[in-house]
Amino acid sequence: MNRSSEISVGQLHDKMASKEPLNLIDVREFPEFAAGRLPGARLIPLREIDRRGAEIDPTLPTYVFCRTGRRSAEAREKLLSLGFGEVRNVAGGIVAWQKAGYLLEKEARAPWSLERQVRVAAGSLVLLGALLAVLVEGRLVWLSAFVGAGLVFAGVTDFCGMSLLLARLPWNRPSNRADGRLECVRH
Repeated sequence: MNRSSEISVGQLHDKMASKEPLNLIDVREFPEFAAGRLPGARLIPLREIDRRGAEIDPTLPTYVFCRTGRRSAEAREKLLSLGFGEVRNVAGGIVAWQKAGYLLEKEARAPWSLERQVRVAAGSLVLLGALLAVLVEGRLVWLSAFVGAGLVFAGVTDFCGMSLLLARLPWNRPSNRADGRLECVRH
């Protein structure tokens, strides 16, 4: 990635401290955002950038981030294709921000991470398939095999369809109630 397309977390922290007007866009999914985000960040998941790009002020410098920088690099390219001028990827994402010791905001009642939800759902399906195969019908073992194949596919391709499905469930979406319950944490 071109160096001018990135900004370090230290440089971004300085810009935020100077109160310069800017767009700070978090392209992760809601459970990740709720569990810890940069102060003042706005959630627009990567899958919604094309549709919601008009919500971002194109006259301000825009900084996009995710967990490590992979999704935000893709979001940067999408915003540039939508006609945005200055769009920079936050190098290292939230992981680098945490390593630098900067404060994060987090929801007081954040949902479990999508990764944790996938482990619970996949494990439950495998267990259910095994129990049904033993207690009801042997051919139901294919449910466990199907889930196992899906996990292998997700590991090899880094694409997890189950997490995309889980992300759309009601508890993984921002609530409309704005109770203002945020915590600031240093990780």
